[in-house]
Amino acid sequence: MLTAEQILASQKANVETLFDLTNKAFEGVEKLVELNVTASKAALSESAAHTQALLSVKDAQELLALQASLFQPLAEKTAAYSRHLYDIASGTSAEFTKAFETQAVDAQKQFASLVDNAAKNAPAGSETAVAVMKSAVAAANNAFESVQKAVKQASDVAEANFNAVTTTAVNATKNAATATKKR
Repeated sequence: MLTAEQILASQKANVETLFDLTNKAFEGVEKLVELNVTASKAALSESAAHTQALLSVKDAQELLALQASLFQPLAEKTAAYSRHLYDIASGTSAEFTKAFETQAVDAQKQFASLVDNAAKNAPAGSETAVAVMKSAVAAANNAFESVQKAVKQASDVAEANFNAVTTTAVNATKNAATATKKR
């Protein structure tokens, strides 16, 4: 049986975890706001420079060259922004996942302890029921570990796909800009 001290300790740990996760969420939002402010400042500055450059264009050929020279940096900056955004989101998500896994492991340990205590105090003749219960707990733990592994693999695949798409987009823009310059 759980004692009052154990219940209070568990509640205290849960509250601390909640506050830690809330702080991590706010840190993620702060990073996102900082990223957006920085990107907005850069975009405004680049827009002013682009406008000045457009006003000084003398013919259509120069206009095409100017436009081509802007596409590659824009694609690279968009890819960099997306990468930063992804890093912020995955970092914050990792903190939540870590906390969840820690809580799940603690809950599994407590439940296993409860089952062991119940088995020790079980009346004679209930060995089969205790064995079934222990088997069910072991199966649930194995299922939980399998789900964790699958989520990790899916996250790794998603990150690899994100990186591949970003690289492809930047390379395509470079190729298009190079082709436009050669005309």
